Amino acid sequence: MVALVVFLVLGALLYDVIAVRAGQRAGAWRTRLVEEATTRPVDDPWLLATGAVAVVLGLWLLVLAVTPGLRRLLPLRAPTDSFELGAWLDRKSAALVLRDAAMRVPGIRRARVRVGRHRVIARAEVGFRDRVTVRDDLSQALQKECRQLALAHTPRVTIRLRHHTR
Repeated sequence: MVALVVFLVLGALLYDVIAVRAGQRAGAWRTRLVEEATTRPVDDPWLLATGAVAVVLGLWLLVLAVTPGLRRLLPLRAPTDSFELGAWLDRKSAALVLRDAAMRVPGIRRARVRVGRHRVIARAEVGFRDRVTVRDDLSQALQKECRQLALAHTPRVTIRLRHHTR
């Protein structure tokens, strides 16, 4: 909401500056604002209150900019009849579920899964079986498990395989 208000105010100011550069007169609101700012003393209560509000708003925006938010959580698909219901799944929990699904694929000796907001990266070591067959089975298993997790946005699955060497 604050960003929208700032966007609208700065858009109006930019429009007025461009109009002045194009040869038109400055807007009455801008000339009055500049006149008020230049004629008021520095210790004027209105000027001090405006400065205090600007400082508090700036600090609040800085705090919001450095807070992590919900980046560690993956939003789940909401039921179609409920718009107010929200549920999330921790990325590490999703990675454990997907790793367990990868380990159930025949031929996988070891697996590591990393879940991002848009992508799942699975690294697996093939102990036996053909690499192409294992890749196909692993891809199907991970995509099926991603669908069962009911994530709001289905992530892209990337698979990296290597053969086990003794």
